[in-house]
Amino acid sequence: MMRLDKLLANMGFGSRKEVKSLLKQGAITVNGAQVKSPSIHVDEKKDHVQVNGETVEYREFIYLMMHKPPGLVSATEDKRDETVVDILQPEDRIFEPFPVGRLDKDTEGLLLLTNDGTLAHQLLSPKKHVQKVYYARIDGEVTEETIKQFRQGVTLDDGYVTKPAILHILDAGPVSEIEITITEGKFHQIKRMFEAVGMEVIYLKRLRMGSLELDEDLELGEYRELSDEELDRLFEDTKKS
Repeated sequence: MMRLDKLLANMGFGSRKEVKSLLKQGAITVNGAQVKSPSIHVDEKKDHVQVNGETVEYREFIYLMMHKPPGLVSATEDKRDETVVDILQPEDRIFEPFPVGRLDKDTEGLLLLTNDGTLAHQLLSPKKHVQKVYYARIDGEVTEETIKQFRQGVTLDDGYVTKPAILHILDAGPVSEIEITITEGKFHQIKRMFEAVGMEVIYLKRLRMGSLELDEDLELGEYRELSDEELDRLFEDTKKS
């Protein structure tokens, strides 16, 4: 059960003050009966609420796939920089989504935003071993020896030994192109892993998180809701251990 004014505010029908104005105008009905009180409680899943004849479709959670551009911070707010939440449309920001995990400010690619805290926790839990796949360009020649080092785990600058990572060489050379799969998300992890072996990441893009793959039709800064199929697969990812 939820207060009527809270329900309507959450669904984007205005602030609570604006909802009160709609109530006074007689614009809101519950199960066909006109209501004037903002404090009545409704069953958001069963009661039929309408505003000016428009049926209110209640949604609790939102799931968004963003092609994060460089320059944005993976946070809900920041005093200095624009965040990934800042570029969402108002009708999506109403749900107060947050990024699941972090992509560095200069990193681009797949970013999931949701207000489903349980799903986010499960996807980020080290116990679930959810894979994150990245494409990177490396200043330095990545070799079979590098692959072996990453497979064994790399000691970072703070002494932490990473879990095994899968490294594929796409193009070896003075500037190498690689694909890397990790199952954890330490601060600047991939950059620090390559620094540990004497190389520098000069471009980084996340391609996949669990079964969720970046929709390449999304331009930088664009986003869309997950399909039912994508969401079902994500929930399946959280059941693995």
